[in-house]
Amino acid sequence: MRRTGKADRRNYSGKHRHHGLHFLALTDEKGRLIWISAARPGRTHDNTAARHDHILAHLRAAGLGALADLGFRGLDKDVHDPVIVTGFTATRAHKLTPGQKTANRVLATGRAPVEHGFAHLKNWRTLTKLRTDPARATHLLRALLVLTHLEVNR
Repeated sequence: MRRTGKADRRNYSGKHRHHGLHFLALTDEKGRLIWISAARPGRTHDNTAARHDHILAHLRAAGLGALADLGFRGLDKDVHDPVIVTGFTATRAHKLTPGQKTANRVLATGRAPVEHGFAHLKNWRTLTKLRTDPARATHLLRALLVLTHLEVNR
């Protein structure tokens, strides 16, 4: 079912300037997908989705950490024992120090397998033009997670 008009406005992302759905995923260190969140409207921010799914609490309870992109900056306020590690950003007034640039490179190296995990999921072309309600898309995403496991692990 293709949704248009007012019914689909909540799925419109002003940042990307197109309709879509937003979901979070966790991978292991080799890039294999472990978990996919429920689909949300495309305008949902990464931090909002992570807070709604209680990602920090689940990672702390499991004793795990995560490398995340800059969309998750400010999510983990614990500076002494962070669970989610993000990179540093430069502004016009604040340039990155050589140490911060090195930290960003190390983080990008660690995140490369994560991006490969997302690429395996995006190989299923049905996600490119998916315009349906988030509840229906969640079932599709979970099914694609299972199919991706079967495809990658054979």
